[in-house]
Amino acid sequence: MKTVLITGTSSGYGRRTALHFHERGWNVVATMRTPRPDLLPVSDRLRIVALDVTDPGSIAAALDTAGPVDALVNNAGVPSISVFEGTPMARVREVFETNTFGVLATTQAVLPGFRERGSGVIVNVTSSVVLGHMPLSAVYKASKMAVEGFTASLALELAPFGVRARTVEPGACLTTNFASRATNGAPLDELVPAPYASWAKRTMAEFTGQDLFTTEVDVAETVWQAVHDTTGRLRFPAGPDAVRLAEAR
Repeated sequence: MKTVLITGTSSGYGRRTALHFHERGWNVVATMRTPRPDLLPVSDRLRIVALDVTDPGSIAAALDTAGPVDALVNNAGVPSISVFEGTPMARVREVFETNTFGVLATTQAVLPGFRERGSGVIVNVTSSVVLGHMPLSAVYKASKMAVEGFTASLALELAPFGVRARTVEPGACLTTNFASRATNGAPLDELVPAPYASWAKRTMAEFTGQDLFTTEVDVAETVWQAVHDTTGRLRFPAGPDAVRLAEAR
């Protein structure tokens, strides 16, 4: 029986992906910064483990608790919606610390085991912002584009050892708390410089009002596909809006 370790499983894509793999017979190590046993079913095939991807000690402890895994899904991430001029550099560093450096650190920690066994797959969840030109996402997109480039090169390095690396690119998931987390619940016009306010409000309304969007199930199914794919494919758009953007490139 195979085991997957998934980061950021307290909500949204991560929680649904943990359920998806568990329902299909895998052992699941569901990690979250603050463990919440009530968020996932009780099962001898599902363990909830504390993991802060920005803390090397936490990463080492989580992997020690998990034991050997067959797949790593780097899903944990920090959302960010704003114009760049109004984004403090401390916030930029916070986004990169989780979205980029956290992915790199967790990946590096599993590589020795994967390489020595000659098998394993890493799936890095990025975003459809990497597929098109989207406003209000400069910092977030930069953090995810970095992971896309990292994964592309990593896949080449790992191929001789039978280890695979993939990215999953979710579209806009309007049923999660992404927007609320991205603004810490504050109105957008409180987060952007005044000259941008009316434009940002219109842009956000267009984003939340779109009729083609992604669901948590779309992402879970696409992660499942990416984990099992053996064709050498690198990128997997998730959700109808992401697929449309990928096809338009």
